[in-house]
Amino acid sequence: MDAALILVIITIALALFFDFLNGFHDAANSIAAMVSTRLLKPHWAVLWAAFFNFVAFLFFGVHVATTIGTGLVEPSVMDIHVILSALLGAIFWNIFTWYYGLPSSSSHALIGGLLGASVAHAGFAPLKWLGIFKVLSAIVISPLLGMIMAMILMLVTARLFFYSTPTKVEGWFHKLQFISSAFISLGHGSNDAQKTMGIIAMLLFSSHLIGDQFYVPFWVVISCNFVIALGTVFGGWRVVKTMGMRITKLRPVSGFCSDTASAITLALATSLGIPVSTTHTVTGAIIGVGSINGFSAVRWGVAKNIVWAWVLTIPAAGIVASLIWGAMQFFVTEAPPLMMG
Repeated sequence: MDAALILVIITIALALFFDFLNGFHDAANSIAAMVSTRLLKPHWAVLWAAFFNFVAFLFFGVHVATTIGTGLVEPSVMDIHVILSALLGAIFWNIFTWYYGLPSSSSHALIGGLLGASVAHAGFAPLKWLGIFKVLSAIVISPLLGMIMAMILMLVTARLFFYSTPTKVEGWFHKLQFISSAFISLGHGSNDAQKTMGIIAMLLFSSHLIGDQFYVPFWVVISCNFVIALGTVFGGWRVVKTMGMRITKLRPVSGFCSDTASAITLALATSLGIPVSTTHTVTGAIIGVGSINGFSAVRWGVAKNIVWAWVLTIPAAGIVASLIWGAMQFFVTEAPPLMMG
């Protein structure tokens, strides 16, 4: 086995480690409502979410993976140093925000790392601005759409069950949360796992290991969904506390509405091939259901800190990735040929 192939295998392992961190870091997206409304104990909640994270590949295609692999940067400028730097930049930012309990976006950390490393390697010319514009637009649109849909669902639910007793309504929606949490776990597993699929497929394509046409091998699909589910099992409890308890107080009805709104938004984005942030979407939906009870029901100081984490994610991960790429040049002057033989 030559050195180039060994480096490819190491990079794939690093990509899967990022995928694991994605599930670990974003576990709160799928289970915050379930845990905060005491539908399930945390260890059962993460197992429930992890199962649907894994089976998500059965319901969606690989449109998001294609966007990551070919829609943001010209594949011709990709080499293993760029991909390694992108992954390391994203992993650094994920660990940093996890440590401080900030629900930042693993997705945008990866995108920031990819853009930062690419610019350091080849300047701005290879960037695909239309694809980047779609991603940047989704940063604003996805949480707003999640928030608006959650508010509408809350209002419709209040209208439909106006004459029902609160106890009955709580009991019904307590059970319905099983469905809504399954939907959001499917959305998380589909959209987020595909980002790592796109990175690995890009690596294999630039290494001439999958032929002349870009595609996502099935073993990559299975591996990424399994690893993100494994990360969810281990969970990120610091972020669960922020998402499920510190932004606003969730009840079964509001938990169901926030999860359902998030799931619909994620499904729409995935079908369009847009790599949105599950964290952004879920946080927007939670703010939406909280604001129905009045402006003071949302802890806006916590929300402000979360927004700052969003704003900083892409440039911060990009800067780290570009610095890592620059550091690599002191040790390796030329990337090894990424092909077998």
